[in-house]
Parts: sequence; C-alpha cells; structure tokens
Amino acid sequence: MIDSVGYAANSAGGKLGKFSFKRRDVGDNDVLIEISYCGICHSDIHEVKNEWGGSNYPLVPGHEIIGKVVEIGSNVKKFKTGELAGVGCMVGSCGKCEACIRGEEQNCKDGPIWTYNSTDPVTGNQTLGGYSNNIVVNESFALKINNGVNEAAVAPLMCAGITTYSPLKRWGAGPGKSIGVAGLGGLGHMAVKIAKAMGADVTVITSSESKVNEAKRLGASRVVFSKDKAAFDANRRSFDIIIDTIPAKHDIDSALSLTKPGGAVVVVGLPPRSQKYELSASSVVGGSRIFAGSNIGGIRETQEMLDFCAKHGVTADVEKIPPEEINEAYERALRSDVKYRFVIDMASLAH
Repeated sequence: MIDSVGYAANSAGGKLGKFSFKRRDVGDNDVLIEISYCGICHSDIHEVKNEWGGSNYPLVPGHEIIGKVVEIGSNVKKFKTGELAGVGCMVGSCGKCEACIRGEEQNCKDGPIWTYNSTDPVTGNQTLGGYSNNIVVNESFALKINNGVNEAAVAPLMCAGITTYSPLKRWGAGPGKSIGVAGLGGLGHMAVKIAKAMGADVTVITSSESKVNEAKRLGASRVVFSKDKAAFDANRRSFDIIIDTIPAKHDIDSALSLTKPGGAVVVVGLPPRSQKYELSASSVVGGSRIFAGSNIGGIRETQEMLDFCAKHGVTADVEKIPPEEINEAYERALRSDVKYRFVIDMASLAH
C-alpha cells in the first residue's frame, strides 16, 4: 500500500483537516500520479455538507487533479514516468454497457466510479480524491496533459472545463450561434471562454451589475441583468442555447423565455437536494423549447476538450491557495469571493 496524506471532512459540514491514509499499490494497468494541484469545485462543498445525500466520511474531496506520473504498471502504454496527467470526476466504470461503449462513462448503467465517495472495485474501500499528495488510477481514466502548461490553471478543466464544453458541443455552439451563460462563477467563466473559442457570440446573464467588465474581459459581448425587467424583456427569444451554471434554485421559466423557438436551457449547476426547480409546461411547449441537463462528459470527450483548450489557449482563472486555507476558501466560495476557481497547491503538502 502507498502512504498518502490529504485533507478530509469527518462529518457533514465539518471542517476539513489533515488526514493520513493508504492508496492501493500500482496495478498492471495503473499510474501513480504525484499531485501538484487540485481545484475546488462547488460539488466538493455540496458533498462535504452532504447536501446531495449519500456522503460517507472520512471524505477526501477533489476531482480537478493534475500532476506528474511517477510510477506506471507493466501494461501501461498511455503514459511514461515524468509526464503530466489529469484526473477528473471518474476513475472507473463497467466498460461494457451501451453508455460506456459510446464513450459516455459518466452515464454508466451501473454508475461510474467517482473519484471520491465511491467504492473502489479493486480494494472495496471508499475512493478518496485529489485533496491529497498522490492518487492511483487506471490509465484509461487518466488524461494526457502537455508538459510546460500552467498546471494550476489547467486543473479546473478536468471538471469545470468538460462540464461546459460537453453541452456547448452537443447543442451546436459555434459561429452564428447566440449563447447565454447564466451565472459567472467557476463554471460560468469557463462556459464564456469555451463558447467564445468555438466562435459563438456570448452573453452573460447575471443578477450582479458588477460583472460587466469581467464578463467582457472573459470574452462576452454583452451582459443582461436578470433583475432589470426592461433589459430582460428586451432579450426574450434571443439565445440559441443558455448554459445555466447557477447552483441554487431559480426561475427556469424566465430563463426559457430568453431562448429562441427550438432553443434550449441546459442546466449544469446542481442545487442542494432540498431545492427543487419549478417549471411550467407552457414554457417548453410554447416555442418548442428544451429544458435539459448535462452531466460532465466521457473520458474521450474530456481529452478532446483538453486538446481544444490547449489549441485555443483556454485555461481557468485561478487563485492558488495552500492546503491550510481550504476551509477559508470554502467560506469564500459560498460568498462568491473568488475569480474564478480556487486551486490547492498540493505539492506544498509534501514539504
């Protein structure tokens, strides 16, 4: 077994503290990654607080992982030691169902094996995530990263990047398309950058007037204030797609009214389980509109996203923190006091 150290929560809503544990040995098809950075996703906060139900403790969060491959199994062909690798939300799936065969492991019939708070089929133990100094993962679920990149800024692409890239690609973002991005946080700022890189015209929809300059710096051409009724009404039937990144209950009917006939509101932000959306049938029937959701993306599509972002120079805007500041970062994230992703310097944990 491999000695590991990380940060774990021991109860729902509890503070995260230093935690020593064991990783499985490197198997024939595995790679051992020495983690340099791990992003803080809002999902981590939901899981630590058990807001979705099913959290098991001690819980080591983290699924926006980047680091160096330091050991490989005898059958590994995809990586060599010394190369950079990423790990996202999943570390396994059945590999046999229709979804997995299509490369949509996130929709595995048996459920994917999440990077944390799942059951490792090799050991039977709970998976523990990237708020740690290392991770062992099957090479099929590790992602290739070009050496020489800004590792801290690339780490959030493993979740925030693919979560926004996948629906933008699926729903046809590109030249001639008008894309709305609801919310300008960790997911929203990636949606703006990626949609812009795809050639679409991007508008940020926000309740905060302070976001104008930021939205335009990121690549948006316009900002619509959701609290300004006149401005809101003037933009009805304007968007082909709205990527809805808001992780709290809000008015979906109003969002749908902003889409063109045949347009779609695609939800990628997950509110706590206690917060339920309300939706009028007339909002989708009228104008033949679509209300949809999108769940990250498969490994093949995630690699495609990483290659696309590398080609177009797309990375996340990050604030690096030491592990000792994780709890403070959670509090700040809940106040939206970050532009736009906290990334933990896990390399400092080893020193």
